[in-house]
Amino acid sequence: MSALDAVRARQSWSKVEDTAPTREELLPLVSAAGRVADHSSLRPWRLIELRGRDREALGAAIAKAQGDASPSSKPLRAPLLIAVVASYRKSDKVPRWEQEAVASGVAHTLSLLLDEAGWGVIWRTGHYTRAKAVAKAHGLDKNEELLGWLYVGAKPAGRKPGRRKPVDARKLLTRMPKPGAKKGKKKAKQDEAPEGR
Repeated sequence: MSALDAVRARQSWSKVEDTAPTREELLPLVSAAGRVADHSSLRPWRLIELRGRDREALGAAIAKAQGDASPSSKPLRAPLLIAVVASYRKSDKVPRWEQEAVASGVAHTLSLLLDEAGWGVIWRTGHYTRAKAVAKAHGLDKNEELLGWLYVGAKPAGRKPGRRKPVDARKLLTRMPKPGAKKGKKKAKQDEAPEGR
């Protein structure tokens, strides 16, 4: 399968079965995902595996962050959660937002690789991702922020993923405005051939 085919076939799986890739199966995928564009090769990210009781600890931390009496059952929706952490480095060249983009790129690439390997994956977030109780449960340092979790498990047999609307690339791939063009002026048709630029 080509990279294009893998990306086109990717879907989010909100429900998965109770089987997950082993650490040994994850390692080469994480290594490959780490090849995303990374200005100055800072590697401003890390991933945390949550399995078994780790998920219960996360449920308790989410409950604390939200002021709930009972632990959240959300982390129990998949046998493996992979916490995506932006681990910011000091740099005069690479701003914080760019480092977060690298961490996000690693997470997305890893989700593609897991999907291609046959696993069901969905990237979940929530307002509590930046809560102190949740950060503490993950052992985050002061220079780190949690971006969410990849929920990973076996794709249910005979079940298809949800539908996704096709992406209209013509609306999203635009051109620089021509010099002197005024804002609000009707955009040129995106499917017109470039004018030698």
